[in-house]
Amino acid sequence: MAREAAIFLYLFYIRVFFSLFKLIPLKKKTVFISSFGDNVHYTSQEVLEQTDHVVIILKLSGTQGDFIENERTTIIPFSLTPFSLSFIKGLYHLATSKVVFVDNYFGILSATHFKKQVSCIQLWHANGAVKQFGLKDPSIHFRSNRAYNRFRSVYERFDHIVVGSEKMGSIFQDAFGLSSERMLTTGVPRTDLFFNEANQKEIKELILQQYPSIKGKKVILYAPTYREHQLKRHSIKLNINKLYEELSDDYVFLLRLHPAIENKYSDHYKGFIINVSDYPYLNHLLLVTDYLVTDYSSIPFEFSIMERPMIFYPYDIEEYVTERGFWEDYEELVPGPIANNTDDIIELVQQRDFGIGKIKVFADEWNEYNDGRATEKLVKYVYQIKKTESF
Repeated sequence: MAREAAIFLYLFYIRVFFSLFKLIPLKKKTVFISSFGDNVHYTSQEVLEQTDHVVIILKLSGTQGDFIENERTTIIPFSLTPFSLSFIKGLYHLATSKVVFVDNYFGILSATHFKKQVSCIQLWHANGAVKQFGLKDPSIHFRSNRAYNRFRSVYERFDHIVVGSEKMGSIFQDAFGLSSERMLTTGVPRTDLFFNEANQKEIKELILQQYPSIKGKKVILYAPTYREHQLKRHSIKLNINKLYEELSDDYVFLLRLHPAIENKYSDHYKGFIINVSDYPYLNHLLLVTDYLVTDYSSIPFEFSIMERPMIFYPYDIEEYVTERGFWEDYEELVPGPIANNTDDIIELVQQRDFGIGKIKVFADEWNEYNDGRATEKLVKYVYQIKKTESF
């Protein structure tokens, strides 16, 4: 009861300020609420190129990547704490902008009733989905009716949800309880990188400069998904010493933990283990990755565009599927072999047994609309810019 009362007061406070700011006429302005960064980065740059809008980026703590301020771009370190100046500024910009982009679930949207002329677009932060979320998250059954209604109110704010495939569009429809008409099949902006060879070459050179020990070696990237119980301290369920003994002559092992984890891995195998958890752009790292090792992450949906090998290491799958739920059978979904322990990973890498054929099918299914022009198509559609060619 106390928690619900606090939430009620918090949202009431937002409604009051938002309603006052709505009295101000809308401006040629686009606001982004950013918690991840990559899709926001691509889209905001395209907005500047294709439109005469100014851009306001409300950047939450933990957002990876650097945004650059200029005469048309303002970056506001955004706090969801009420009464903070950045929060008030954020509400003002949300209430007076013609276009709003978000890249996550933000509860404050349940109290922001935009004017009819405003477009709110959900960029989301994943190109595909293994874990259930939204209205299909198993934990929703333990929430109150008020909480459920708040979730629905947030989802109703989304005029469009950007998708890279019909399959992901169907998932969003179930997760958010929205119709197919709200799915915007322009493709996911950050996937444009995987179709731009010149940009890829430049990025690879920069990564090699930052991590020179990967030169001449095959690169294995281990990127486990986020687990709430490991927020304070991450426990890596791998025998690092054995990996070092078996693979260090020919391979380097990039370790990518979730950016929210406070206690990072301490490197005791220099030249073999490279902790890249703080590197701001995950997709840049994928460009230099030869083998991806992951579990329930959405990374494979984009990595598959390059049709490179993947190993899946779901060491806690029984517990995870009970707590989070999967959209479909895990073994049927993943486009690569499943490892149960460190020995399995070593053997798969050494024997190069990855089932490459399945990756192409997987990539085609989940990247149906990702063609290297996703950002351009998205901005043209949202701002109704006159099109010189069909897309």
